Amino acid sequence: MRPPSPSRPSPLHALPLAAALLLSCAHTQPASSPRQVHVQVLALNDFHGNLAPPPGSSGEIRTGQGPDGSPLRVKAGGASFLAHHLAELRASNPENTLVVSAGDLIGASPVVSALFHDEPTIEAMNLAGLTLNAVGNHELDEGAAELQRMQAGGCHPVDGCQDGTPFEGAKFQFLAANVVDARGHTLFPPYVVRDFGGVKVAFIGMTLEGTPEIVDSAGIQGLQFRDEADTVNTLVPQLREQGVRAILVLLHEGGVQTGSSYDGCEGISGPIVDIVHRMDPEVDAVLSGHTHQSYNCVIDGKRVTSAASYGRLITDLDLVLDAATGDVVESTARNVVVTRDAEGPPEVQALIDRYDRLAAPMRDRVLGRASAPLEQPDDRRWPSGESTLGNTLADVQLAATKDAGAQVAFMNPGGIRGELDAGDVTYGEAFTLQPFGNTLVTLTLTGAQLHTLLEQQWEGNLVRILQPSRGFSYTWKASAPVGHKVDPASIRLNGVPVDPTGRYRVTVNSFLAGGGDGFRVLAEGTERRGGMVDVDALEAWLKAHSPLSPPETNRITRVE
Repeated sequence: MRPPSPSRPSPLHALPLAAALLLSCAHTQPASSPRQVHVQVLALNDFHGNLAPPPGSSGEIRTGQGPDGSPLRVKAGGASFLAHHLAELRASNPENTLVVSAGDLIGASPVVSALFHDEPTIEAMNLAGLTLNAVGNHELDEGAAELQRMQAGGCHPVDGCQDGTPFEGAKFQFLAANVVDARGHTLFPPYVVRDFGGVKVAFIGMTLEGTPEIVDSAGIQGLQFRDEADTVNTLVPQLREQGVRAILVLLHEGGVQTGSSYDGCEGISGPIVDIVHRMDPEVDAVLSGHTHQSYNCVIDGKRVTSAASYGRLITDLDLVLDAATGDVVESTARNVVVTRDAEGPPEVQALIDRYDRLAAPMRDRVLGRASAPLEQPDDRRWPSGESTLGNTLADVQLAATKDAGAQVAFMNPGGIRGELDAGDVTYGEAFTLQPFGNTLVTLTLTGAQLHTLLEQQWEGNLVRILQPSRGFSYTWKASAPVGHKVDPASIRLNGVPVDPTGRYRVTVNSFLAGGGDGFRVLAEGTERRGGMVDVDALEAWLKAHSPLSPPETNRITRVE
């Protein structure tokens, strides 16, 4: 479709062509268009093992605005409903349709999948017809070796085959073009080339370059995560040599739009914009993820989409290929809501029901009660950035590490994956809030480093307000530049100003303790002492403090 561009210096020059996986199958062109081939790509991203329909606002899509100005929402998601919608969409072009994922298919999953190391999600996606999945950061939560087991199959090395049956692994292919070892070999194939009616289409898959900053380093030692655009640009000449002119990228990195339409593209920003601008013009479309946002854009002549998260949307990308040249001559896309108004394939629901029964004894165990809902961070409710649930979890972690000398605790907002309703709190609900299995770490920072920690909550356009424990307070200014948001004189611990030269015992989860989420100063913390698993700390707190009441949200002050 576009004139060839010169190849660029390659960070992957050692990548063997043998690593590329070629899947070829015979297809026929639609009789109505002998010189064109119509290809349909159905894409999802950030499913995160949500086999059951996700609850609350996590299981909704905003579809419009009511007469009174209030948002209209529809319940969406769930693996069975997802499989149903995929089958319906596939029926419009059964010969030339491919189902793909832009990463985080597994990891940070609800208990019914996580208890079984996400084997249920892999099996459900096998049944739903998934063909390709680009590796995302959460696919690596349990390390590269465990992800390779997800592909190849086999019982878990510690827990065995928990459901009593062999795990056969993924029938779909993982892709990881920018994840390489010391020899320059990719963790999984960098791309797949698929033949549609004699026309070749390439699918390059990769995760974000910043994966090491948000994944436990122990499981990815020896691996390098290379620049996304540079990786694609290196592969384009290889693909052209194979006669490929249509190139799609499955990229686990994304952006954010300012509009409210799940199928719109207003004010798109974020890493995806720069990455797409730097990609070779030969790239026709980028199916993205990671930010859990929905958008349908054209950036620099390339179709760029994202289907929210948790299986609530499917991106339906339709391509028209010139059968003579192999170029994409037309592309259209729409995000389709995965409504819950029709039952999915019985075999998918049967699989979910079986694992649900196996998980029930642990999942349904009641740990305590909540007197009122505890909610996630939401700047519409709390402009300061804190929240009732975030503050509660920070209080839990502080209490659990008092024996390590903890004086303050911080919880990262990205580590809070749900909310609590009033009433009984089960183990399944507690696990859903913090599904990563992180342990608590208490370390020593100076007062100056505490100030640096708070400033690292802002990085470019990215904002991640840490949730502080009771007794810690500070003020930040919205209009101040990044790096100067927090007034050092406002930082107080139990009412006493923090001394820049003083030493303070700080508790965070093990992910943050390694510098995760961009909080690099935490990796400098000294005198480290490990603690219990975060969900175990919450269980102990619930038993001692039931019923939970929402704490105050006056620990952080935002000024304009």
